[in-house]
Amino acid sequence: MSESSILSGKLLFELNTMTAMAGIYCRAHHQQTQGKELCEECRSLLEYAETRLDRCPYGQDKPTCNKCPVHCYKPHMKQKVREIMIYSGPRMLIPHPIMSIKHLLSERKPAPGKPPEGVSNRHIRKQKKA
Repeated sequence: MSESSILSGKLLFELNTMTAMAGIYCRAHHQQTQGKELCEECRSLLEYAETRLDRCPYGQDKPTCNKCPVHCYKPHMKQKVREIMIYSGPRMLIPHPIMSIKHLLSERKPAPGKPPEGVSNRHIRKQKKA
């Protein structure tokens, strides 16, 4: 799946899920893609998603984005991710059954309250460097 030098644990799983969904969407909608390669638009969206996941104020306890009270994505990027998820979600079960079930189960968790201070992945990485 996707490799990330900054994410681990649940955040990396979330990025891998997003990568799989973007792959399904990109192969169906962007004709210039071949094999497992994504088009430039989808790659840039995944880079943006990785940055947003890194800076998520919930850190490893991050809820799924549709349940989250904090909206990290810019409106046009949020709309693009929603479009990808609406198309790819039903099509994920065959190529990625375990990932699909884990994602569906995580969506059932209740929405959290206010995020605690200093638990974002980025904040923890900067503390380790200091």
